[in-house]
Amino acid sequence: MEEIYLAGGCLWGVQEYLRHVPGIQFTEVGRANGTTQHLDGDYDGYAECVRTQFDPSIISLEQLISCYFEVIDPYSINKQGIDVGEKYRTGIYSISLLHLADVNEIISSRSDHEKIAVEVQPLTNYIKSADEHQDRLQNFPDDYCHIPKEKLYKYKE
Repeated sequence: MEEIYLAGGCLWGVQEYLRHVPGIQFTEVGRANGTTQHLDGDYDGYAECVRTQFDPSIISLEQLISCYFEVIDPYSINKQGIDVGEKYRTGIYSISLLHLADVNEIISSRSDHEKIAVEVQPLTNYIKSADEHQDRLQNFPDDYCHIPKEKLYKYKE
């Protein structure tokens, strides 16, 4: 298994989408790259993200990033859908420098690379979100989601 952290606006929808993508073995919602070690109060610079473990023999990193780009607005800064604020920024984080180099290469090979606002950074801090946020749309399918349903369930069997 390999692991990467994907921020794409509200974490509920990103997790629900990713859990259906073939090759994704595990997802967990949390916060990436903030300055605190707790869930209380402000987000302190965090991005809402989904810890994503994937099987590279089923889905390559390039395919996973392609899937991720299907459900985000890669040009938007601190906004996805109606969610606005720093915590809703788009970002790809990893402890693997190889992952980060590969992601930068994937993005730079796109014809629109100069407009892309997705940050690509080493994971410096991660905090798992509270249980009420884990698998939120699986448990409450009518809850809010910024990802249109036809995209959200594209890979659902």
